[in-house]
Amino acid sequence: MDFEFIRDEENGLLNRRELDFVLTFEGATPSRRMILEKLCALQNVKERLVVLDSIKTSFGKQELTGYARIYEDEDSLKRVEPAHLVERTGAPEEEAEEAAEEA
Repeated sequence: MDFEFIRDEENGLLNRRELDFVLTFEGATPSRRMILEKLCALQNVKERLVVLDSIKTSFGKQELTGYARIYEDEDSLKRVEPAHLVERTGAPEEEAEEAAEEA
């Protein structure tokens, strides 16, 4: 997987960075989890501070375009982002903790 960052802007009002990217890959389309892990490794940020908003593929191409937001802290993320986006992007550690709490 190769990332190319098209746009990287700072949004001071919402305490976040907004990224547009193009991801080229071979074989099957990577999962949201794989994209999130690679993005966080490249940007050197924690997974719980990143929200993958959209991922769009084109028929017949081995590339996708995406939009992500990287927050400075968890409070800013929870204040701004809709709950369903945070839940869909959620880190696996958080999911394991929630399952343990429910049991």
